[in-house]
Amino acid sequence: MAGSVSESIQIDADAGLIYDLIADVSSVGGFSPEATGALGAGARLAEGDTFWGTNRRGPWVWVTHCRVTRADRGAGFAFDVAFGPLPISSWAYEIEPVDGGCTVTETWVDRRAGRRGQVIRRAGSLIIPGPRDEHNRHNIRTSLEALKAVAQDRSTA
Repeated sequence: MAGSVSESIQIDADAGLIYDLIADVSSVGGFSPEATGALGAGARLAEGDTFWGTNRRGPWVWVTHCRVTRADRGAGFAFDVAFGPLPISSWAYEIEPVDGGCTVTETWVDRRAGRRGQVIRRAGSLIIPGPRDEHNRHNIRTSLEALKAVAQDRSTA
């Protein structure tokens, strides 16, 4: 039972700057209320590269394995998330130039399918009770607002 959530925001900044902020996965904690950073991430990630995503919610801390599925500077960045051999989710950021800046769309897709997915879903509900899509929608909105503030601040500097 896969779900997905997307939210968009207009940011008055250059697409390259926005991409650089998003693709710097080691600094994601500056935007995300849950993701705190990354281990093993190179300075410039390319499609196929992997890293360990670090996360925190309340007293819970966990690490996931991530694989970059898109790294197109100024246009989009995406990665798949797994916990051990179990797929969890996909995250994607689309950057579309518009007058005065860009529209950034962040999308989460639930990849927890089948019986093994049910196990991961139950374990995850201990950390994040309630509907995951609504939780992620809130986090995406929060992340995009923080990204906007940083990108626009850097654009005017």
